[in-house]
Amino acid sequence: MRVSVVGSGPNGLAAAVIMARAGHDVTVFESANKPGGGLSTDSFDGAEGIFDAASAVHPMALASTFFRSFELHRRIDFRVPEISFAHALRGRAAVAYRDLDRTADELGRTGAGWRAVMRPLLRNIEGVRAMSGLDLSPRPSTAFAALSLAIATVGFSTLRGEARALAAGAVAHGAAPFGSLAARFVGAVLAAEGHAAGWPIPVGGAHSIAKALIDDLEVHGGRVVVGNRVTDIHDVWQPGDVVFFDTGPGGFADIAGSALPDRYRAALSRYRYGNGASKVDFVLSGPIPWTDTRLRGAGTVHVGGPEQEVSHAERVARRGEVPAQPYVLLSQPTRLDRTRLPAGSDHEIVWAYAHVPNGSPVDAADIITSRIETFAPGFRDLVVHRESRPATLLADRNPNFVGGDVLGGRVDATQLLTRPTLTGLPWRTPLPGVYLCSAAAPPGAGVHGMAGWHAARLALSRVGQGIPDLSFR
Repeated sequence: MRVSVVGSGPNGLAAAVIMARAGHDVTVFESANKPGGGLSTDSFDGAEGIFDAASAVHPMALASTFFRSFELHRRIDFRVPEISFAHALRGRAAVAYRDLDRTADELGRTGAGWRAVMRPLLRNIEGVRAMSGLDLSPRPSTAFAALSLAIATVGFSTLRGEARALAAGAVAHGAAPFGSLAARFVGAVLAAEGHAAGWPIPVGGAHSIAKALIDDLEVHGGRVVVGNRVTDIHDVWQPGDVVFFDTGPGGFADIAGSALPDRYRAALSRYRYGNGASKVDFVLSGPIPWTDTRLRGAGTVHVGGPEQEVSHAERVARRGEVPAQPYVLLSQPTRLDRTRLPAGSDHEIVWAYAHVPNGSPVDAADIITSRIETFAPGFRDLVVHRESRPATLLADRNPNFVGGDVLGGRVDATQLLTRPTLTGLPWRTPLPGVYLCSAAAPPGAGVHGMAGWHAARLALSRVGQGIPDLSFR
C-alpha cells in the first residue's frame, strides 16, 4: 500500500514509522528544506552554538504510548533535571522537583495543598495518561484518574501563594489565564509528569528526536522528501492510497480543495487559534543570575510573578495587546547539555518566549529581557548575542503555527472536545484513506506522537493490521 505523509513534525513522523514498520511504502513530504517541523534545531547567526527553533523541553516524550513503545529513551540521550520546572517570584521562587515531597516541603505552608492535588495524580499516572490521550488503552485506573484530574482541575483554584504561582505557570502553557478549566486540565497533566517521568531535555537539541524517527523510517524502507510543498491532494492520494496530514485544519482544507464535503469544510473553518509566541534565543556569558539560586538547576523556568500577574498577561494577549509584563516560558538547556556549545565554552544558551496576540508582528525581545531582569538582576549585562522571532516569523517558518500559535489551536473547553471537529474519531476525514494527525487532532499540542499513533491505528485497521512492534533492536 502506498502511504504519503504531508508534514514531518513528530506526529507525521510517528505515523510514517508505524506504517513503514507494518510493511507499507511510505514517503514523507516536507515543504521546508529540512525535516522535523517543531523539532528543528538551528545554528545561531553570528554566535557559536545551537538552539531549538520551537519545542525545547519534552514532558511527554518519556510518557506517551508511542514513544515508550518506540523506546525513544534507548535511541537518544535525555537529561532529566532534578527540578522539572520552577516559577520565578520576587524573592524565594516556587520549585517543582521530581520528588513531590521535597517540592511540598520547600513550598512551606502552601505545600500541603500542592501535595494534596498532585498525590492522587501520581498514584494513577497511567490512567492520567490515558485520560489525556498520551496512552492508548483505557485501564482500570482510568476512572480514578478521571476523578483525580477533575479534583486537580478544581483544586488548583484552592491553592495559595507559592503553590498557586507554581500551578499558574503550568496552566499558562495552554496560553490561557488561570480561570480556564481546559488550561487547568493541561497544567495538571504537565505538573503530574513533572513528578513522574520528569521534563526531559534531549541531548543535541530537539532535532535528535526527529533524527531518531527518520533513521528508523529509512531503515524500514521509508523516505523523507524535503523542499516539496504538496498543494493538491490528488498528487498524493489515489484510490487505495493512505495519506496522513500533519497540518492544521486550514492547511488540509486548502490542499484537499473541492474533494472535501462542504459540511466538513465548514466545520474545519470554525477551528480557532490562540495567542501567538514571540521568541528570543540568547547566548550569555554565564548562568542567569536568578535571585533564588536554586533556579540555576531548573530545566524550565516560568517567569511570571504571582498568579494574578500571569493571568493578567494572558488576558491582555487574548484581547489583542502585547503585555508589558508578560508570562515568559524559559528553558536553560546548556545547564544540562553542554554539547550545544563548542567544547570548552563557558557560555550559556537560553530559550524563551512570551505570549502575544495571534498574528502579532511585535518583536518582544526587549520586553522579555526586562521581564527576566526583574527576577535575575544583571541578566541584561550577560547577553552576548540574541536572536528574536516574532509570532509572524514563526508562522512564516512553520505553516502549522498559524499566527504564531505554537500549540496548533486555542485551548478552551469547547475546542478541547472538538479538536478539530465534533466526532468520535477526529483523526478520520470524510475522504477514504485520508487522516489528520497534527496537533489540531487529539491529544493536541506536545511532542508525543500520539495523533500519528491514533491515525495510523485507524488506517491499519482498514486492512486488518494492528500496530506493529516498534521496539529498538
